[in-house]
Amino acid sequence: MSEYVVLQRSDVRLSLGQRWAARCAVGLARLLARRSPERIRATLRRLRGTVRPATYPEAKAARDAVLAVSLRCAGLEACLQRSLAVALLCRMRGTWATWCVGVPRRPPFAGHAWVEAEGRLVEEGVDYDYFSRLITVD
Repeated sequence: MSEYVVLQRSDVRLSLGQRWAARCAVGLARLLARRSPERIRATLRRLRGTVRPATYPEAKAARDAVLAVSLRCAGLEACLQRSLAVALLCRMRGTWATWCVGVPRRPPFAGHAWVEAEGRLVEEGVDYDYFSRLITVD
């Protein structure tokens, strides 16, 4: 039996520097995603520093850039790497998008990772209270 999957993909155009930064963020996120949740949280807390919170448009632009350079991050099972890459790219740009891990409040209870900005989930397609947050780095 075949299953059709539609990947999220961004058609945003990036300069060479923006593309390079996004690819670096994706590569770092791939390495970081292999770590334990405790190690990921500790690393992100250190990286966050004292930069200002990202605005929603800034976080969305970072997400669009990540999706533009990485087919892997556009996949349905890539929420951890995608969210880490977005948070890291925001940090490279001098801001910080809140990184979250949680589960839906109603079954099925599958883990999910995402970023938030200005109290809103960035392009997740669900309401703010859809997930129960287990880990946040803001």
